[in-house]
Amino acid sequence: MDILELALHNQQTAWKILEHTGIIPAWEHIGATVHLVGSLKSGLLAKSRDIDLHIYTDKLDIAESFSVMQNLAERLSLKEVHYKNLIQTEEECIEWHVLYEDEDRNTWKFDMIHIRKGSKYDGVVEKVTAAITNRLTREIKQTILQIKFDVPDGVQIPGIEIYHAVFVGGVRTYEELEQWRKNNPLTNSLDWLP
Repeated sequence: MDILELALHNQQTAWKILEHTGIIPAWEHIGATVHLVGSLKSGLLAKSRDIDLHIYTDKLDIAESFSVMQNLAERLSLKEVHYKNLIQTEEECIEWHVLYEDEDRNTWKFDMIHIRKGSKYDGVVEKVTAAITNRLTREIKQTILQIKFDVPDGVQIPGIEIYHAVFVGGVRTYEELEQWRKNNPLTNSLDWLP
């Protein structure tokens, strides 16, 4: 199976998981608007089982946010739930990082960022995701996916750092990526657009 086929298979599995879990309707039930962002949205999901969602409401209500997580925990095989209250920061959000086990016993990570509509970062990651997607050629997509598959298991490198290295630095391999990251750290990924 070539790299594009393997990535496509993993992405199709991710879409099924997203549908099966009912996470989006659970948030919509409290009146939230849910945006898929990141590697699944851009078609760059490789081997990591990560699904990134940005969830918007007019106000950040901790009890409401917890009610969605309670609903999910009661229905799904959640192994871990991490909660981060950033309401009083410039991010104006509540972060939920959840580990979910599917029927094949694979672990999926959902990053659900509950953001106040109109805050500083409203729509920022969506713009970055769209900009990356719009600049993808078959060659660049294949390069990014190959690098992602070549990242050793247990090593965590944010996708945005890989995209930055490929688009800005012309990086083509995992070895080049390691060197690029040492010499060109991406200090604020939210300020970068390809």
